[in-house]
Amino acid sequence: MLTDLATTVTAAASRLPADLAAHGPWDGAGGFSPWFLLFPLFWILVIGLFIFIARRTWRRNHEWATARGGESLLRERYARGEINESEYRERLQVLRGDQK
Repeated sequence: MLTDLATTVTAAASRLPADLAAHGPWDGAGGFSPWFLLFPLFWILVIGLFIFIARRTWRRNHEWATARGGESLLRERYARGEINESEYRERLQVLRGDQK
């Protein structure tokens, strides 16, 4: 079976034109060219840019939620009447770091 396969491949190769067999489908037109790297490089850059923007946006939103989340919760508690005005102002100063 292996001999039959080798015979078939050899017969098919002998039918190919000499240039195609020697140089492949590029027909000897300049040999190696780096232009084929542009397509994958483009997509790598697009995906990298997407990841960079997504992480930066997430970090910014996370910092905002951490900083403003406490103030929002404090405003809600004050609005519901759970804390009085003096306690609200004291806690707000602590959250903002305005301690004297």
